[in-house]
Amino acid sequence: MSESTPPGPRAVRRDVLMMGAGVALGAAGVGAGWAWTSRGDDAPAPEPEAATPEEPVAPEPLRFVSSQLTAPEAKAWAKDGATLSAGLLFTTPRTPVFRGVVYDDRAQPVWIEPDGNAATDLRVQAYRGRPVLTYWTGEIKEGTGNGKGVILDERYLPVAEVRCGHGVLSDIHEFQLTSRGTALLTSYPTMPYDLSPIGGPVDGYVWGARLQEVDVETGEVLLDWEGLDHIDLTETYREVDDTGTAALPFDPVHVNSVEEDGDGLLVSARHTSALYRIDRRSGELLWRFGGRKSDFEVPEGGEFGWQHDLRRQPDGSITIYDNHDNATETDAVSAALRFELDEEAMTATLVQALRHEDRYGYAMGNAQYLDDGHVLVGWGMDPYATEFDADGEVVFELSGLGLGSYRSYRFPWRGRPVTPPDLAVVDGSAYLSWNGATEVTAWRVLAGARPSGLETLGETRRTGFETTVALETGTRAVRAEALDADGRVLGRTRTVRV
Repeated sequence: MSESTPPGPRAVRRDVLMMGAGVALGAAGVGAGWAWTSRGDDAPAPEPEAATPEEPVAPEPLRFVSSQLTAPEAKAWAKDGATLSAGLLFTTPRTPVFRGVVYDDRAQPVWIEPDGNAATDLRVQAYRGRPVLTYWTGEIKEGTGNGKGVILDERYLPVAEVRCGHGVLSDIHEFQLTSRGTALLTSYPTMPYDLSPIGGPVDGYVWGARLQEVDVETGEVLLDWEGLDHIDLTETYREVDDTGTAALPFDPVHVNSVEEDGDGLLVSARHTSALYRIDRRSGELLWRFGGRKSDFEVPEGGEFGWQHDLRRQPDGSITIYDNHDNATETDAVSAALRFELDEEAMTATLVQALRHEDRYGYAMGNAQYLDDGHVLVGWGMDPYATEFDADGEVVFELSGLGLGSYRSYRFPWRGRPVTPPDLAVVDGSAYLSWNGATEVTAWRVLAGARPSGLETLGETRRTGFETTVALETGTRAVRAEALDADGRVLGRTRTVRV
């Protein structure tokens, strides 16, 4: 056994991070066009300007004429000559409420959650052998939330909604589908609890550390595990302070990811700074890695704390996003860490540590290990997503993700919305957009003096989420068609009278 103590609270740094409030940014805008820049290896990545840390304010969002939807005005950087992983970027920037936004490699929005609902953990998963878009949505609370998991098909039509059972509510931290047609979810129910072992009240209250496996189709709860039945209260690194009441429960464990692992489950607990493997049948802990009661010696250079996103990789290694601290600090840097664990000899080896400049997200964040060997790191409260190649070199970065994104991913995705494209005409120009359509490469504009006599005005390349086309003098009616790369019509707007 070894005790691995995570770094403690430290001083505020960079004036862009703030305890409990998120990232305070005042990033400069780039307009509604493409936000794409390219630079050499030695050129610095674009940095946000610091705002007053006491009052974090999200940057002004991108706004459009054809749609009321808005999204953070992100920027993209790519290394000259680098090959990026395929796919789009799936994010949930805080604005200050989490919003689901899919960006392309030029930092242009492709899909914006259309109902204005809070969303976390937006990503592509598989359900019944088909790719689906999934996310959590609901009421956001301080460090947690109450809601449900949503599954949409490629047309953005609902496939299913998944909730916890047995009287508890689904928390924001995990909504993971399995190959068996089930979903893994977390929950933080309020429970009475004796907090006297750590200096709290005997008749105190805690947030539980619940995880469930739920059948997506039926809603049946197939597994229901409470962490506090297996994790001792004294493993926590949190202090009770003024919490521990029914109105403000103490949060000793804070489960923030759950992963299938053969006949077990892998669980990350932020407030114990530990990783756990659980026997799926008995619920017993098979091992701890990190924290106060680690069964493995944490290797030098691989020390971690307050971590997120524990995953088992195809080669058997495990990976995490190491926040590295629970407060802002002058020299703290977050990292994506990869370990090999010998579960017979109970030894741990650090395989890789990925860091970039001084990227530091004291909360949230993830590390996605892609099939081509690249790694996409979402820095959580630091509003960046960085792509490393197979050699650990930075090849891409998306910045300006509001006040930070809970997780950031890259996935291939084909969106074919059933809703028609949008068209607005203002001051002699047509504004065209189609939320979620991934195959549109050009627009054909038809215009005329009356709706029954429209003629093709021309075709124009799609230039981002919204494309603008100048109309001829005397135009009184306009319609547009969205075209794919082969010139096929994918959808038509309504006809708008000018």
